[in-house]
Amino acid sequence: MASPTTWVIDTMHSDVQFKIKHLVISNVTGSFKKFEGKIVTREESFNNAKVNFTIDVKSIDTNQAQRDGHLQSGDFFTADLYPQITFESTSFTNVGGSDYKMNGNLTLRGVTKPVEYGGSEDNGHGILKHGFEVTGIVNRKEFGMAWNKLTDTGGLGLGEDIKLIANIQVAELVNEAVEIKA
Repeated sequence: MASPTTWVIDTMHSDVQFKIKHLVISNVTGSFKKFEGKIVTREESFNNAKVNFTIDVKSIDTNQAQRDGHLQSGDFFTADLYPQITFESTSFTNVGGSDYKMNGNLTLRGVTKPVEYGGSEDNGHGILKHGFEVTGIVNRKEFGMAWNKLTDTGGLGLGEDIKLIANIQVAELVNEAVEIKA
């Protein structure tokens, strides 16, 4: 077994987005601007890696300041009381080629639930990076975000399922400092 290698998220080349149905006819897309995380591997591949990820709730951005403020309120994230969303993997397994399946525990608004979520290239400066696209669906009501509004026709103003999309690039942590280059 190889010695542990720690990989940190290159936030300049990564993003965390979400989509939720609005008025049952379209999706509203938003993102979180501040997040950090690391992956610790003990093998040559990412099989059995441990993943930890933290999102700053107050960095939410839906391109509408009023909506962002509402999302940070007690109707949704309760950002003052629960300023972070965290994820810790419980399994990370290769399912063929460069495809992996990751399971773990997501903590949102003080509620922790198990969730399910999935190449390598030198960046031209001698730094090996790995990229991952992580997708999953989380039911917001399971985390205490039950606020909703009925439309005039009786439909829900907001869907219950939130689609998460994270495009993550990681670089190896060397001597506790990582130099991130394009």
